[in-house]
Amino acid sequence: MDQLNIGKFIAKCRKEKKITQSELAEQLGVTDRSVSNWENGKNMPDLSLFKPLCEILGITINELLSGKKLREDEYQNKFEENMVNTIVYSTKKINKYSQFISLILVIFGLFISISAIMIFPSESSWGSIYSVLGIIIFMVGISRLLKIIKWYKRLLIIVLIFIISMGILLFTDYINVKLNKEAPMFRIVSITTGNVIYYDTLFYDVYRCNFDKDSEYWVIDKNTKVSNDYLINYCK
Repeated sequence: MDQLNIGKFIAKCRKEKKITQSELAEQLGVTDRSVSNWENGKNMPDLSLFKPLCEILGITINELLSGKKLREDEYQNKFEENMVNTIVYSTKKINKYSQFISLILVIFGLFISISAIMIFPSESSWGSIYSVLGIIIFMVGISRLLKIIKWYKRLLIIVLIFIISMGILLFTDYINVKLNKEAPMFRIVSITTGNVIYYDTLFYDVYRCNFDKDSEYWVIDKNTKVSNDYLINYCK
C-alpha cells in the first residue's frame, strides 16, 4: 500500500472538487492536520473513514487504495490486490497498537513496584502486595511483547523474569533492613513478645530487641523456627 501515492491522489481529488483541507476535515470530523498528514503520505485515513471520504471525493474505495482512477479492465485485479494490502496494513496497525499497550504495561508495572517500595512504610503489608502486583503487570507486558516466540520459550522467559524480579525485590528489602533498620516488607509473619519484635521472612529472621527504647538494636539471623519462650529470652 503506497501511502505517498494515495496521499497525492486524495489531494488531487480534493482539489478537483474544489474542497479545502479544512472543509474536508470538518465533513469527516477530523482535524486539518490529519488531512494534511494523509496528503503528505505520513498517515492513512482510519478504515472507518474510507467510505465517507470516497463519497465526498467521488471515487471508489478500490480507487482510493490504488491511488488513481481505474479503468474497467483493471478494476478486478486491483480490487484483489488492494484487499490483500488492506489486510496486511490492518494487521500491522493492530500489532503496532498491541506493542504500544504492552510497553505501557511494562512501564506501569515497574512504576507500581518501585512506587510501592518508596511510598508505603515497611510495617505495612500493602507495599509487598502492590510491588508483587506491579511485577505481575510487568510480566503480562513482557509476555505480550514476546508473543511471536513459541509458547514454551515464552513461558521459560516469563518464569526467569519473575524469579529475577522477585530476587531483586527481596534483595532490596534485605538491604533496607540491614542498612536502615526497618521492618522487612516481604515478611511472612511478625510477632511481638516482651521486649522483642520478631519478623519471619523466607530466607532470614529479624529480631528488633528493646524496641522503642534507647537501647534498641536489630539482629538479622538465619531462618529458624522460634517459640514465645525463645523470643522472650532472645534479647537478654
